[in-house]
Amino acid sequence: MKGYVVCVYKSISNEDKLKEYAIKAKAAVENYNGKFLIRGGRFKINEGESSPRTVVIEFPTFDDAKAFYQSKNYQEAYAILEGYAKRQFQIIEGV
Repeated sequence: MKGYVVCVYKSISNEDKLKEYAIKAKAAVENYNGKFLIRGGRFKINEGESSPRTVVIEFPTFDDAKAFYQSKNYQEAYAILEGYAKRQFQIIEGV
């Protein structure tokens, strides 16, 4: 079954760091055959609190999504963003 990364940002305090992170994170996603389904973009809140950014990435398998997150390349990207954004980051198995 496919694996999905669902990342809902609560706050972003430095857009430049987010851009730097995004470049490195995209390369790590591609290394694990991930495909961005949602990466920011226009949105409308129907229920709950607003979020400045939501990202959804599809991977061939749940294990691929886990391996992506644990990879050296992704962890290096994450280190750039650390302290500049608060978010909820989940890896979810598809149906």
